[in-house]
Amino acid sequence: MEDVIRIVIVEDHDLTRMGLEAALQRREGISVIGEAANGIQGLKLLTSEKPDVAIVDIGLPDMDGIEMLRRFREYSAEAEPATKILMLTMHKGEDSVMAAFAAGADAYCMKDISMDKLEEAIRSTHDGNPWIDPTIASIVLQQVRQKEVVAAPETEKTVQIKALDAEYEEIVGNAGLTDREIEILQLIVRGYSNAEIAETLFVTVGTIKTHVRHILNKLCVDDRTHAAVLALRAGLIE
Repeated sequence: MEDVIRIVIVEDHDLTRMGLEAALQRREGISVIGEAANGIQGLKLLTSEKPDVAIVDIGLPDMDGIEMLRRFREYSAEAEPATKILMLTMHKGEDSVMAAFAAGADAYCMKDISMDKLEEAIRSTHDGNPWIDPTIASIVLQQVRQKEVVAAPETEKTVQIKALDAEYEEIVGNAGLTDREIEILQLIVRGYSNAEIAETLFVTVGTIKTHVRHILNKLCVDDRTHAAVLALRAGLIE
């Protein structure tokens, strides 16, 4: 029998919070065990209930979700297994995105995400695979580039970035992806779920799952997010 994913929601807008709870409770294998309307309540809830995944809004009234997350990570540094944190927000600026990950976020989703994609993000996050909303993937990609480029004059940095991009392009080029697999990878980058890809391409979900597994194996990555970032980095997907 599949383990139930225990969820806590920290969101100050009552209708949003109640809507999320009602929608998630109808999903098989997911149980909402608590909710909070501000950071103080959320911090107490996370430390007392120790959920598997916490869905946290950034724009909380007393302390923002990033500060709440930072305090929770400091408090529960030794706790095992650690609660996974999924940020669900309207904030997509670079400062918010990178601050959330620096504070210990495991996933970052925009509030206009569909319930199917949110469920996918929750399950992926719970399994230990980071989930990043496609709309902010470029921000993460930019940060990856900056970390990989050593301190150097600006002209040298440009050369290094081009060299790294060429290296990733070679990796993807040598992966031997079929036209169909590239088409599916394009849809993954755009944030489509397996069900949505299947509907778009008029095939079964099982067929798409098989294609996705082949894509991950060929690119030597563990999850869809890493495959998408690699494709973006190699210039395969515009």
